Parts: sequence; structure tokens; C-alpha cells
Amino acid sequence: MNQLLTLEPKSLWKYFYELTQIPRPSKHEENVRQYVVEFGKQHGLSTVVDEIGNVIISKPATPGMETRQGVVLQAHLDMVPQKNEDTAHDFLNDPLKPFVDGDWVKAEGTTLGADNGIGVAAALAILASKEIKHGPVEALFTIDEETGMTGAFELKPGVLKGDILLNMDSEDEGELYIGCAGGTNANAKIRFQGTSAPAGHDTFRLTVKGLKGGHSGLDIPLGRGNSNKILNRLMWVAAKEIGLRLASISGGSLRNAIPRESFAIVGIPSAKKETFISYVKAFTEIVKKELSAVEPDLVILVEPTDAPAVWIDETTQHKLLNAIYACPNGVIRMSNEMPGLVETSTNLAIVKSENGEIGVQCLLRSSVDSAKLDLEQMIRSVFELAGAEIFFDGQYQGWKPNPESAILKTMQKVYQEKFGKIPEIRAIHAGLECGILGGAYPNWDMISFGPTIRFPHSPDEKVNIKTVEKFWDFLVETLKNIPEK
Repeated sequence: MNQLLTLEPKSLWKYFYELTQIPRPSKHEENVRQYVVEFGKQHGLSTVVDEIGNVIISKPATPGMETRQGVVLQAHLDMVPQKNEDTAHDFLNDPLKPFVDGDWVKAEGTTLGADNGIGVAAALAILASKEIKHGPVEALFTIDEETGMTGAFELKPGVLKGDILLNMDSEDEGELYIGCAGGTNANAKIRFQGTSAPAGHDTFRLTVKGLKGGHSGLDIPLGRGNSNKILNRLMWVAAKEIGLRLASISGGSLRNAIPRESFAIVGIPSAKKETFISYVKAFTEIVKKELSAVEPDLVILVEPTDAPAVWIDETTQHKLLNAIYACPNGVIRMSNEMPGLVETSTNLAIVKSENGEIGVQCLLRSSVDSAKLDLEQMIRSVFELAGAEIFFDGQYQGWKPNPESAILKTMQKVYQEKFGKIPEIRAIHAGLECGILGGAYPNWDMISFGPTIRFPHSPDEKVNIKTVEKFWDFLVETLKNIPEK
């Protein structure tokens, strides 16, 4: 029996373990959707799959609770597929390998999917229970949250009847979230002329790895290394001083994850290869010293390799390296209204060359629309100077805090009575579906909460066991205390 099945609350952990055995990366939710649909049918509950693929399961109020306001329990079905380089795992076919490590649950070499599997499991456990008291409940399981919030964007008005949305996708127990940042994707493309291998050059594979990565909203203020920026910094100097030539580059894989690993195939004049190897060693020590407090496992490798047939032309290489160097990355501004909260940031997430072009993708976030627009224009100007095509898509709105929210006051009271303290009230520098869902259902009173999850969107992801139990107890008690209609 897996260790997770011995944890409390058993019903929640049972469903979470079952979710870890179903491959469910973003845009591949077919199997987990079928699992949820079958769950609804087995429990005799009204179960609907909407046009885009969201699942909605409705459960009537328990006796005596029929006059309470309707609650929508919301979580997303997909997970971020990230693994360590030395981990053999196929996210489309292989189950995860979760295990207990002290106070935490982790997965072997991969993301755990607690983001947002714990929320999904909690909703399923509520739906399955015959003991928990609650008013009318609808569970909304959305798809593709991590790569585009597609399910939230495509949810139609009028489908759900509830009055209150409880989003279970936050990652700090004891905190209630009442607002979030909006975001947009920046997509740049630079086309290049393929050239043959430069004469008199030795070919090397450059690797930057060992970085922590993490969630590009939650972890951006931690100042972690960005593998794309580190690799480009190395190559920019080597191109100027040693004559480096670039054949290909590949760094990062998800727009909302801080890139942990980047790779490039480069050519170095044969007479300068020892100089280059010495430079890489010295550069590594410089960056390790700069990031020693946050990236103790940083590794930069330079290894001989075969020369590819096609290389990026020198003019394009020059423009690309300058553009990536100049492209902003990280925290741009902190909030004046909420101390400690990031207002605006950007993550240089993906750089990849293939089929005659280099694609660059950044995810921009801000709780201030004008600041987000300013950041868009800043990034546009950088890449237009480099002759790139650039466009922005995937825009999603933020969620404006409502400190006078009725469900907020209810949950504050419940938490204080149950745990002896008042929960923290927060806004989050990440994209929650609440902002988008609230556009379709402006009547909803919304709160986001959850257990403590650390390092989501990275193979270091872990969820704290004790906080899962507190989160569950808080959810159950909240449902018992939902106000009358």
C-alpha cells in the first residue's frame, strides 16, 4: 500500500493518490476527465462535460441545509510536467511516484501535481461524503489552467447556479486570497539563414542546469537563476571576445516555470578552445558566487560534440544574443499598496531554435493594467530592434480584491474559532482562475485558499501533510457555515 493512503484525511489522500496514477499534463486531460466523469456517475450525481472539456458535478444540499447559498468548489485537472534531467519519465503515459518524506509528500524526480491535485481531491472527497453537512454544491473541474487557462476562459455564463466560489488553488495554509495578478504571453520569432559549419572551429555543447526553477509568479521574488539568461550572458561575452558561433539553442519548456536548464551547440575557433574552456570555468564561479544563497547546485558544462549541418548566421546570432541580454526578467516593481507583494514581473521562459527560426516566450504578470502594458511595450521595443516578429496572446485579467466580501468574513470567523487565530488576507502575484471566472459570473463572491505547497512547477514540488489536514478541516467547517440565501 502506498504511504499516502495511510495519511489523514484518508478520503482526500485516497483521491489524490489515484490522481497521481493518471497522466494529466496540460492539454492532455482526457484520462483524468474520464476518471472524474466516472466518479460522478458512480456516486449518482449530476455530471456534465461542457463544450471545452470542463467537468461540472452537482450535489444537492444535505437535509436541513437547503436554504444556504450555493457553493462552487473549483480546481483544475491539469498539472505542470517537469522532471529532472536524469529522471526517466513519460508524462503522457507514466504514473507519478509519490512518497512521504518527513512532513512532506513529494514525487520521485518529477513535479507532484499537488498543484492542483489536492484541490481536485478535496472536491471529490466532499462530493463522495455522506456525513459532511453542506448546502447546494457544484464542483467545477477546469482544464488547461497551466498553459492558457482555457477551461476558465471558455466557461459559459449561466451554466453554474452557485453564489460563492471557493477556489482551492492557493499554496499557503492560513492565508485567504482575495485578488491576483493578470498576465499575458510575449512571443517573439527571429528567422535565420542556415549556414554551414564555420571552418577551423571546434564544436561544444553548453549546458546550464541544477537550478531550482519554480513558479514564475510565486517564486519570482526569490531571485532564483534563469538558465536562459545565464547561458546567454556566457555566450554574449564569448561571442565578443573569443569568436563564439551559435548553431542551436534550447532553454526552458513552460511559459509559467522559471527555466532550470538550457542548452546550446556552439563553435569556437580551434586556436582559442582552451581559452574558452577556461572562461566557462571562471564564469561558472562568478555566477555561483552571485547566486550562492539561492542556487547552490548550479552547474555549467562544456563538452565536445559533433558539428551539426546547419548553423545560425552571424547577423542573426548578434541580434538574438543582444535581444535576450536586454530582455527584462524577474521582478520589475513591488506593490505600494500591499508590502511584500510583487506588482509586476516577467519570466524569460523559453528560447528555442528550430526549422529556421528562434522562438522566445515570456510570461508577463501585473496587478496594474497600465504597468503590464508598459512592460509589453518594453519587451516589444527590444525584439523589434532585433528585427523579430512579436505578438502578445493569452491575456487574462486580474482579480480585484474585495475586503468587504461576505464569504471572506465568514471564513475569517470560522478559521479563528477553529484554530485560534485570524488568517492572513492576501493577494497573489500569480494567475488564478478567479479573475477570469468572475468575468463570466460577476455575482460570485470568491475566495482562494489551500494547503502549503512549495516549489510548484518544479521537480522539487512538495505539499505539507499537516496543512492538508488543516485545509480539509477548514473546508468542511466553512461548508457547514455558509450563509443563508
